Amino acid sequence: MDHAYHRLLEPVKAGSWNLRNRICMAPMTRCFADDETGVVGEDVIDYYRKRAADGVGLIITEGIVISSRGKGTFNLPGLFTKAQIEGWQRVTDAVHEEGGTIIAQLWHVGRLTHHQITGGFPPQAPSAIKAIGHVHRFGKPFDMPEEMSLQDIKETILQYRLAARNAMLAGFDGVEVHGAHGYLIDQFNSDISNIRTDQYGGDLAQRLTFMKEVLMAVKQEAGADRTMIRFSALKDDVPDYMWEDSETAIKTFIQVFKEVGIKNLHPSTNHFNQVISNGKTFHQLVRKYWDGIIVGVGNLNPILAGNAVHENTIDLAAFGRPLLANPDFVQRLTENRELKQYDGKKHLSKLL
Repeated sequence: MDHAYHRLLEPVKAGSWNLRNRICMAPMTRCFADDETGVVGEDVIDYYRKRAADGVGLIITEGIVISSRGKGTFNLPGLFTKAQIEGWQRVTDAVHEEGGTIIAQLWHVGRLTHHQITGGFPPQAPSAIKAIGHVHRFGKPFDMPEEMSLQDIKETILQYRLAARNAMLAGFDGVEVHGAHGYLIDQFNSDISNIRTDQYGGDLAQRLTFMKEVLMAVKQEAGADRTMIRFSALKDDVPDYMWEDSETAIKTFIQVFKEVGIKNLHPSTNHFNQVISNGKTFHQLVRKYWDGIIVGVGNLNPILAGNAVHENTIDLAAFGRPLLANPDFVQRLTENRELKQYDGKKHLSKLL
């Protein structure tokens, strides 16, 4: 077996998680919850159970919205009602029965939605700047958002905290805060969507204030070693966006993560090997300034991921589409068997 595969299959301690291996199931929006209630059912339970039974080290769920106004399309699951908590409890029970570890990704889409999705309310955003593009699976253009007041910000941070509390009540082993891809937290982080002049606007360090306060609130519920942050330059509504000075931006982000005291980072990019500054990739730059846990992602294959672990660029490797196409992904690697190719029409239409 290739040396790279061996590295992926090693047991590892990440934060407080004692993982069977270094393989993560990347968070992927699936849209199989009940649209009215946001509750997950038997199909979702079986979907996650299969990956745990296969031996995936760390499962990161699809994005779970923290409020009805955080919802970005139809059939998204939530973590803000009793029924939603009970639904996810059945998922975590199933994963734990198979010896797995699962964390909940907490999500608020901010301006990337429409009032017909959020119960009649306009999207929330740091500034009243409309996103370009259309709502996923809905087809209508994004609505003009309303600028969040200081009270709105306070309430939203509380919603993140309550969602983290609910995640722990539901039996999750921790949480990941979705602070990437142009959603609400990233909208505060970026000067293309945040032109505020109060304490949540200004230069990059100041714009990261909202993210910092969210992480502090979530950490109080989940614990520093059970909290992960996903962050990126990548934005779903601005495909070609990149920080003007990538290395300085990454240093600024990491300073915030160190001040908060969390232990786990999930830098997100579409192309893991893409050089972004000074001859280094996104994950290489993060490693330059961070000695905690780093999850690699970005169209990875097992050999590329294993080599990145060997080089100490990353500690864990997240796979998305390969795990949709191969519920037995870990076993195929263990037995050095060929992976099935991902088929969008087949693998997005139902849970396998």
